[in-house]
Amino acid sequence: MSDGEMPDRIDQLISALRDDNEALRDHAIASLSQVGEEAIGPLIGLMADEDVLIREAATTAVVRIGPAAVDRLIDAVEDDEWAIREQAASGLGKLKDPRGVEPLVKALKDKDGAVRTAAVWALERIGDSRAVPGLVDALTDSTLREDVARVLKKIGDSRAVDALIEGLLGNNWMVRRHAAEALGKIGDHRGVGPLIESLKDEDWLVRRNAAESLARLGAKQAIDPLLPLLEDENTMVQETVEGVLASLGWKSAP
Repeated sequence: MSDGEMPDRIDQLISALRDDNEALRDHAIASLSQVGEEAIGPLIGLMADEDVLIREAATTAVVRIGPAAVDRLIDAVEDDEWAIREQAASGLGKLKDPRGVEPLVKALKDKDGAVRTAAVWALERIGDSRAVPGLVDALTDSTLREDVARVLKKIGDSRAVDALIEGLLGNNWMVRRHAAEALGKIGDHRGVGPLIESLKDEDWLVRRNAAESLARLGAKQAIDPLLPLLEDENTMVQETVEGVLASLGWKSAP
């Protein structure tokens, strides 16, 4: 194909990407990804389209081009258009390339909520512990904190412990739930005291998760504080605590 024909071919495929016919759009995505690097620029431009289906199709095509697209997506995370920043963040997550970690952590502070949410999702996909300090900072963002707590739990890095303890003792019940579970998964004994405190939480799932985490940590000092939960108002908490106490070596009186 001559130099003149290639841009025409890319234009034709991008037109097909806008078609209502899903099979034609899928064919265009596959063909654009085979075109390779020359298609990246036009596809990134398409990420600003007013139609979300087209934006996502453009991202899919860029992702299929592979690692060669990473640097261009990193640049696009700082584009003036929020939709391009959002799709670029999503694309970096799908590529799972460690080069994306730093720009995505920066995007956690983006002025647009959709971009921040896409960045959290992408960092979850990449799963790199270098993101932990940035994610810890993002726990203060009320629009992100629930997702961030979940991602910290998944990454399970000890650097997250202090932030998770803070979240466990904070006023957001969803964060408390995730933090109570995450502290057991991470396995750091700094969590024992706060988890014991959380056995009195007003939210039943926080109480249950805290009990399970204390079992994971083998915290025998939690036995006495756990005993009142054998009569918890929630039967699921009661059942969990029975198993937790047994695992910690407690035996009920005959």
